[in-house]
Amino acid sequence: MTTVDTTLSTAADTLALLWTRVRERGELPGFSKVVNAIVGAMRGDDDREFNMTRTVLSDPALTQKVLRLANSPMYAAFGQNITTVSRAVAVLGTESIGHLALGLKLIDGLSGASSAAAPARLEMDNAVMAGHIGRQVAALGSSRDAEEAVVCAMLHALGRVMTSYYLPERWLEIRALSVRDSVDDGSAARRVLGLGLDDLGRAVGQQWGLPAALVNTVPDVIPAIRNDPLDRGEWLAAVATLSMRCAEVIGKGAPAAAMDSITGEFSGMLGLHAGMLSKAVETARHAVRDEQAPQPPSRAGEATAVRQPAGIRGRPTDATQRLVLGATEIEQLAPSISTVQAVSMALETLYEGLGFSRAAVFQRLPREKRYVARMCLGPGMHEKAALLAFDDLYQPDVFHAALSNDKMVLIDDAHDAAMAAKLPRWWKNALPTARSFVVIPLVVHRLPAGFLYGDWDATLPPAILEPGDVQALDRIRKSLIRLLEVPRSPEPGWTRG
Repeated sequence: MTTVDTTLSTAADTLALLWTRVRERGELPGFSKVVNAIVGAMRGDDDREFNMTRTVLSDPALTQKVLRLANSPMYAAFGQNITTVSRAVAVLGTESIGHLALGLKLIDGLSGASSAAAPARLEMDNAVMAGHIGRQVAALGSSRDAEEAVVCAMLHALGRVMTSYYLPERWLEIRALSVRDSVDDGSAARRVLGLGLDDLGRAVGQQWGLPAALVNTVPDVIPAIRNDPLDRGEWLAAVATLSMRCAEVIGKGAPAAAMDSITGEFSGMLGLHAGMLSKAVETARHAVRDEQAPQPPSRAGEATAVRQPAGIRGRPTDATQRLVLGATEIEQLAPSISTVQAVSMALETLYEGLGFSRAAVFQRLPREKRYVARMCLGPGMHEKAALLAFDDLYQPDVFHAALSNDKMVLIDDAHDAAMAAKLPRWWKNALPTARSFVVIPLVVHRLPAGFLYGDWDATLPPAILEPGDVQALDRIRKSLIRLLEVPRSPEPGWTRG
């Protein structure tokens, strides 16, 4: 006979215990820091697009997944062959990329919790499946909402996941009470935890600082035909509820009839044919299966990945090809994108194409008579931004020489004693581990507007640039100058000053 401890807890007691367990066991693996950065980039007022680009690029695995999904058939209407995160942000928008990154990080966080016991593992698997279903269902209505639906669907499972992972003894009580009294898990949770699973999920989402529009979709939606159309939040909440219910049915191995019953209940409410919903669920099942299947080795002659393997820097063997691709992309998009977007794409192209350890865009501020770093890529560079500044009054160093002569400069070994007098103090203090670096000036109407900078660390051999690299870099430089020559309304992050 199963004994169930039904001693009531208050909501405050449960949440206090949950936060204690989170501190003891740690956040879901590799999750909280990147999620906070993604949310911060979505909320930022200035330089949102670049901040989102930098946040995604800080996680190589996330970068690969964002680019792969941005190039998937689901986003074919917005263009294919997207090779940079900055272009993906420009094409799909900061909100879409932010939701896309959040969804991918949620999936990674849940899938990576390999230490979870079997009950928590099941709830995590259901959450991942719900996210995939949410994407496919939302795409039937609008691909612009697809990634937000992923996050909403997974947040729908958050209360169950957090309880089963961090409060396993309480989860066992909930499940036993649910079976004994033939009530749903939500009702049992209110008796055991003092709050419902959706309330707990909302509290966690708020603790993580997730946008209210996402957190508010957590409660279950009862399917019903309505005379008035659903607003966007209601529609996403309905998609999330449908996705979670279907994921639970799949997790239990229930017959197809159970799935058809759920899709039939929600079809009228969502304004989507039940057969289309069932097909979307099946597509999601195949997507999860394919992700979990071992990847076959690449065949000889097959196209290689555009990006450096995670953690590896230094000039790649196909650097020229990458730079040419980036230069062509910027030239083609220049008429339709802002200067900030073009500069962001250029910086990312240089950073990835040449395998820089660090890269930055410096802008000249005429009023302050200074050059300052506006965009930075690479470990620790954002924190060093305040150090990356110097006066525009001419000094006999390599930076002023490149700007005054409007010539690209490559320093292959800054540690050579002969170079010491040509390197400014601000550079030595801010970037002491750099060995080789490139300066690409941006001179508009004979006046320096700024420059692109990238370096390779001292752990790498002295750098070289092939003739093809230089030609591609010059094409990128000329594209940016043409954009800067055309008067435009002020743009955050570039024309201030």
